[in-house]
Amino acid sequence: MRIVVLIKQVPDMEKVKFNSEKGIVDRASAGTEINPFDLNALEAALVIKEIIGAEVVALTMGPPKAEEALREAIARGADKAVLISDKYFGGSDTKATSHVISSGIKRLGNFHLIIAGEKTVDGDTGQVGAQVSDYLDIPYITYVSRIEEVSESVIRSVSEIWGGEYLKEMKLPGLITVTKDINTPRLPSFKQKMASRKAEIIRLSYEDLKEYFSSDEVGIKGSPTWVSKIEVPEVIKREGKIYRDDIDAGLETILHIIAEERI
Repeated sequence: MRIVVLIKQVPDMEKVKFNSEKGIVDRASAGTEINPFDLNALEAALVIKEIIGAEVVALTMGPPKAEEALREAIARGADKAVLISDKYFGGSDTKATSHVISSGIKRLGNFHLIIAGEKTVDGDTGQVGAQVSDYLDIPYITYVSRIEEVSESVIRSVSEIWGGEYLKEMKLPGLITVTKDINTPRLPSFKQKMASRKAEIIRLSYEDLKEYFSSDEVGIKGSPTWVSKIEVPEVIKREGKIYRDDIDAGLETILHIIAEERI
């Protein structure tokens, strides 16, 4: 069984700064890490590997620096890692990104299951998983919080949506996106970290994948959506009034507000 885990290198959102004048995220202002939800996806793959046996392949699209995230994935237990990187892919929105990632998976071939985090903390769209499955023409299940059973031909899992639990069965090959509730990601050992430094990273460029798309279908040209500006809202402080000596005045104020807001 081969499991492909989609990961993304993102800024440390607790430390990253925003450029209010330009309306963009200053990615150079903080370090990077694997998207937290993708760590849950990787852990889910590793658990399946331990139970029934599988080859776990971590795959990402990004700049050359994203190799760091792949080496961490190997340190945590992934067997192989694939970096899709090229200047042609710069500026891709979720649609173009999904096109490139699905093409990379086609190039690898022979997969049974794709696992992704439900969303990324820097984009928060939750679209890439579903779009990748669409490009690959395979079924998918989203918001998986528990895997009940899995084999090379089928997976049964529980999705949590709007406060309800749904038991779903899907024939493989297929794709699932997982929530943070599915597990607690393991930490790599020092020995695994050292070994990951020497691990081979498979690299795919535009030239390797151009049979699956044209240059107009990826990057900025292939992106029908884009972020024009990011605004950081001001923190709204709640205001309160205390009536100690004149309770009637306090009640009148409350009634006035209720009438004004039409509650």
